[in-house]
Amino acid sequence: MNAAAPFAAPLGRTLIAGVGNIFLGDDGFGVEAVRRLGEHPLPEGVEVVDAGVRGIHLAYQMLDGYHTVLLVDATARGTEPGTLHLLDATDPAATRPRDTALDGHHMTPDAVLALLDTLSAGTGGRRPRRVMVLGCEPADLAEGIGLSRPVEAAVDEAVRMIRQLVGADPDVPAATEEPAEEPAEDPAAEAADEPAPAVAGPHPTERNTTPC
Repeated sequence: MNAAAPFAAPLGRTLIAGVGNIFLGDDGFGVEAVRRLGEHPLPEGVEVVDAGVRGIHLAYQMLDGYHTVLLVDATARGTEPGTLHLLDATDPAATRPRDTALDGHHMTPDAVLALLDTLSAGTGGRRPRRVMVLGCEPADLAEGIGLSRPVEAAVDEAVRMIRQLVGADPDVPAATEEPAEEPAEDPAAEAADEPAPAVAGPHPTERNTTPC
């Protein structure tokens, strides 16, 4: 996979998939990132899924008419743990392994993309026009639940990056409340030049969010 070219906001349906095994330490980065992403509002047409280790299912889903697919995963590239990499995986690179073993419980993005080529030819499904990978350099992939400190620290930045990539406003919170109404003035108290008591409380509003 190559370093990503400038990423314009996608024009059609977009799939954001968190990939990884939460029982292997930092390999759960992608799953945690999309979980937090689901707490924020996203533009219409953007779907967020926790693909986990279901690589074969993900490959089939990627053929369902998406314009853009963004895979979020732990990706070792020899940099400092917690470093984020945005990679362009649109073009089936010649270096991608052709005879990838199908392990339904452990498939890297490269393995998913290699399977995607085969499924596309066999089913007539259409490949996404663009495939990107947002990877995070892991620190620890040993058995155990929980992210290392540098990878945990990178999750919020990854969410911010993804929201920018899909054209969401990164400064808009997931939910807001209207400020409390100003207390009504008591004419009698006003006449007596005394302050009116506060009688109104906050009135929260409902806000739609895009679920994971």
